[in-house]
Amino acid sequence: MALVDEKAMNTADVTAEERVKQLENWLPITGSRKAKWWYSAFHNHTAMVGAGVLSLPIAMARMGWGPGVVVLILSWLITLFTLWQMVEMHEMVPGKRFDRYHELGQHVFGEKLGLYIVVPQQLMVQVGTCIAYMITGGHSMQKVHDTLCTNCPAFRSSWWIVIFAAFNFLLCHLPNFNSISAVSFSACVMSILYSTIAWGASLGRGVKSGVSYAIKANSPADATFNFFTSLGDIAFAYAGHSVALEIQATIPSTPEKPSKGPMWKGVIWAYIGVFICYFPVALLGYYVFGNSVADNVLVGLEHPRWLIVVANIFVVIHVVGGYQVYAMAVFDILETFLVVKLKFPPSSLLRFVTRTLFVVLTMMVAIVIPFFSSLLGFLGGFAFAPSSYFLPCVMWLKLYKPKPFSLSWTVNWACIVLGFLLMTLSPIGALRNIILSAKDYKFFS
Repeated sequence: MALVDEKAMNTADVTAEERVKQLENWLPITGSRKAKWWYSAFHNHTAMVGAGVLSLPIAMARMGWGPGVVVLILSWLITLFTLWQMVEMHEMVPGKRFDRYHELGQHVFGEKLGLYIVVPQQLMVQVGTCIAYMITGGHSMQKVHDTLCTNCPAFRSSWWIVIFAAFNFLLCHLPNFNSISAVSFSACVMSILYSTIAWGASLGRGVKSGVSYAIKANSPADATFNFFTSLGDIAFAYAGHSVALEIQATIPSTPEKPSKGPMWKGVIWAYIGVFICYFPVALLGYYVFGNSVADNVLVGLEHPRWLIVVANIFVVIHVVGGYQVYAMAVFDILETFLVVKLKFPPSSLLRFVTRTLFVVLTMMVAIVIPFFSSLLGFLGGFAFAPSSYFLPCVMWLKLYKPKPFSLSWTVNWACIVLGFLLMTLSPIGALRNIILSAKDYKFFS
C-alpha cells in the first residue's frame, strides 16, 4: 500500500512539474530563453533611459553645478552597483533561477513578506511608467502636429493619447519579451538620437549673454523643496531595475555558462549608453540655458523646426518601446495571477483580454489625469528609490552577511542610507509642487 501511495505521489509530482513547466513556457518572461548579450544591452537601456532625460537640465538648475553633478554621478554609480548585485543574485542558488524581482524577494524575506515588499513597488514603477509614457507619447505627437501644421485646427491632447495607445495596443499582443526585441532596439537607438539632438542643438544655439547659474528659486524654502523635487526627477531616471531580473530570465544559462556573464556585459553597454544620454543633456542643457531652462529642454529649441519635429518623432518611437518593456513585465504578473490563483486556463483569449484591458486602463488614466507625471514624483519616491537604490543592498546583506565594517558591508549600508534619504525627501518636494500647482490641474484636459 505504501508503494502505491509513493507511486501516486511521484506521478502527482511529475504532473505538477509538467504543469509548472508548461506555464513557464507560456508566460511572457520565461517563454523564450534565447536572448544574446546585446538583447540585455538594449532592453536595459530602453528600460533605463526615458523621456525624463529631457528634464535633467531643469533638475540641474534647481540644484546648481556642484550638488547637481555629485547627484548625477552618485546615482549612476549606485544604480550600476545595485544592478550588478541583482545580476549576481539571479542564480545564487545552484540549479535555480530567480526570474522575477518578487521571486528574489520571496527567497530573501519569505513567501508572503517578499511579495508584499516587492510587488507593490514593482507595479508602481512599471504601471506608473506606462501611464507617464502614454502622456509623453501623446504630447510629443501633438508637438509634431502643431509644429508642422501651424494653421490646422488644434486637437485635444486626449486624442493624441488615444492614437499613441493604438500603437501599443497592436504591439502588446506580441507573446514574450524576446518578441519585442526589434521594438526595444529601435527605442534604444531613438533615445540616443533625440538625446544627441537635445544637447547638440543646445550647444549649437550657444550661450546667450546674461545667462545665470544661480539656483532657480524664489526663497530659501523654495530652493530646499526644489532640491528635493530634483532628487525625485533623477531617481525616476534610473527606474530600470524593476525589470532587470525579467530581462536576465530571457538569457539561456548552463552551469558552465551562467546567464550573469552575457547579462552583465549587456548592462555595461547599457550604462555607457545611459551616460552618453544623461550627462551631456543635463550638463550642456544647463550650461546653455542656465536657470531659465524649460522643464523639457526641447521646448527651448524652437528652431530649426524640422529638427524639433524629428526629435519628437524619436521620442514617440522610444516611449512606445519603453512602454512595451515595462508592460511585458506587468503582463507576466497579471497572467500568472489569473492562471495560478484564479485558475483560468492559459489561452490566447485570456492573453488578448488581459493585455487589451491594461492598455485601455493606462490610456484612460493618462486622459483623465493628464498631470499624472507630476504625481509620479510623489508616488515614485516610495518605489523608484527602493527598487533601484537600496532594496538590492538589503537583499545582499541578508543573503551574503558580509563582515561588519568590511568594504562590502560599508558600501551597502552607504547605499541604503542614501537611498532611504532619497525615498524620504523626494516625495516631500513633489507633494509641495502638487499643492502649489493643484489650481492649474484639470481633469480630461
